[in-house]
Amino acid sequence: MAYSAVKLALILALAYGLILLVANVVQRKLMYDPSAERVAPAEVGLANVEERMIETPDGERVVAWYGRAAPGEPTILYFHGNGGNLALRSERIRNYLNRGRGMLMMSYRGYSGSTGRPSEQANIADARLAYELLIAEGVAPADIIIYGESLGTGVAARIASEKPIGGLILDSPFTSAVDVGAWHYPYLPVRLLMTDRYEVKSLIGQVRAPVLVVHGELDRVVPYEMGQVVFEAANEPKKLVSLPFAGHNNHALHGSFEAIQEWIDQIRSRAD
Repeated sequence: MAYSAVKLALILALAYGLILLVANVVQRKLMYDPSAERVAPAEVGLANVEERMIETPDGERVVAWYGRAAPGEPTILYFHGNGGNLALRSERIRNYLNRGRGMLMMSYRGYSGSTGRPSEQANIADARLAYELLIAEGVAPADIIIYGESLGTGVAARIASEKPIGGLILDSPFTSAVDVGAWHYPYLPVRLLMTDRYEVKSLIGQVRAPVLVVHGELDRVVPYEMGQVVFEAANEPKKLVSLPFAGHNNHALHGSFEAIQEWIDQIRSRAD
């Protein structure tokens, strides 16, 4: 009986060890879900949007879409979530441009025809280049509003903590990618294994621009409570838009677009 128990324990330990090994090896495949298809903006009806190629110092090429702002309007520097591509977000781009806002939406390596593989280090380095692209286009820092969507909140918070900007929008932010991983996989030592950590909570206090947090209360991908924690850690001026009936990807059906536009108008009027 004792021998059987020891044998069973060894088998379970080996099985768990194998799970840990596999999880460690494939962690970035679990975190990033790219669509590699490269689509021209005109193919999805964005005739006034240009494809820009960001050349990186390590030899990669990152695709971005750029639509110019109307005179006197800000430009949104947009970092999207972990799935899909730029074309998937074409309607979002169109809606902002129709309001006169400009937008530069950067893809990540491996997404939308970009070369290379995504990682936290690479995404943040490329995001810095995207910011500098807007500066080179003549967009003033005060006219840049950084927008982070889900995974992109980790990129957005880092850039907003480093660069002068006019505002920061965090759409479904997590406290950290590690916290999300631990929430989804409580049976794994995620905090020890994860490489790409995207610490939003620890960065948000370094942001000196106005902050808007938008979060669906029914979010089952990034818990709403994480958005609340990030909001509490942010400096004033800040605003939290809670959407009681929204999940992770359906904000627009519950008024988020209108709330974001109202906030942009408010911070712009205060800055004038």
